[in-house]
Amino acid sequence: MKKYSEMSLQELEAEKEQLFSQYKDWQRKGLKLDMSRGKPSTEQLNLSMPLLDILDGKSLMKCMNGVETRNYGQLEGIVEAQHLMAEIMDCQPEQVIVGGNSSLNLMFDAVARGYMFGFGGCTPWCKLERVRWLCPVPGYDRHFAITQHFGFDMINVPMNEDGPDMDVVEGLVAADDSIKGIWCVPKYSNPQGIVYSDEVVRRMANLKPAAKDFRVFWDNAYAVHHLYKEKKKILNILHECEEADNPDLVFEFASTSKITFAGAGIAAIACNHRNREELKKTLTVQTIGFDKVNMIRHARYFADVESVDKHMEKHAKILRPKFELVIKTMERDLAEPECGSWISPKGGYFITFEAPKGTATRIVDLAKEAGVVLTPAGAPFPYHMDPNDSIIRFAPSLPPIEELEQAADVFTVCARIAFLEKLINMKAV
Repeated sequence: MKKYSEMSLQELEAEKEQLFSQYKDWQRKGLKLDMSRGKPSTEQLNLSMPLLDILDGKSLMKCMNGVETRNYGQLEGIVEAQHLMAEIMDCQPEQVIVGGNSSLNLMFDAVARGYMFGFGGCTPWCKLERVRWLCPVPGYDRHFAITQHFGFDMINVPMNEDGPDMDVVEGLVAADDSIKGIWCVPKYSNPQGIVYSDEVVRRMANLKPAAKDFRVFWDNAYAVHHLYKEKKKILNILHECEEADNPDLVFEFASTSKITFAGAGIAAIACNHRNREELKKTLTVQTIGFDKVNMIRHARYFADVESVDKHMEKHAKILRPKFELVIKTMERDLAEPECGSWISPKGGYFITFEAPKGTATRIVDLAKEAGVVLTPAGAPFPYHMDPNDSIIRFAPSLPPIEELEQAADVFTVCARIAFLEKLINMKAV
């Protein structure tokens, strides 16, 4: 097949007509498929059902240090849960506070804390005329929703193949004290699946912000979410910040939401001692303690990091064929006519498709009209504004593989039609 960009107007119109016939066939099938969010499938959720059998009415409910999990107290979380999350996050247990079931909740609270009370004795952000935030793009839409909710100005930072463009990051934070933070998903990033290189992590740890209360929000959501036996590793950001004499710079977050049950796992924030003590001053007022019964359930189910690894291998066995199916379908249908590009991730929950400029919205709309719901075009950007209208996030985890196969076929047909329409309009002028 020729590249679409090399076809004549007549050839483009003939190709579009043939594809539109396929598209109409899909429409007649009445599909109702949802690829919009990275939710675990029922098969994945079933992997963790034995977790519910860990405790019963006869279970010993005290921790190894004698803490009673059914009662108030233990603000930092139980010791066993601190150890479990420290192993997942590759940090020290004494750096960890286990709180609630949602890392996103912990991130929101951390931003709110800076907004209402300030960090390190600095002016609370709510009293400043302007607060700005760095957003590597494409990125996680819920991160951007938090900073938009607080009214911060969000600044796009390009993503390279090894992480955020650090020349841009370093230049911006050094020159502008209104920039108070940056969102980071350092391992199998949402949505591209990029793993930050050692150089990027070290440069992040060595930042010299003009704002003393600048913080790196290090969302290590996919720390153990490998798709293959080759398990990508990143440097320990907390250690690198200590080495760089920048210990206050970072808050790290993680949870078991996609390890066990979404919304019913445990979540943690890790930071240095000074940040931790400052955080606890607010937490002491906010809560008398989080759900320690759920903590002990998880800690007993995952006795060590090896048991977590074995559990995640089961997840990978379910997810890997789904990711490979989507990638192979795109390679089959989109590579030869050069209808876009993509990264084959080694972990995480998403595949990112970069469509020809100006076609992403059209692709999403076409797919929806054929019964396949995708993440809205522009979602991986602040304010849902993709300057090139080209990035589409594909979430293959939730549907059964038979439905996913249909959705992938619909997607590639829509991607080709949208590109053909663009080329036809250009040649017809």
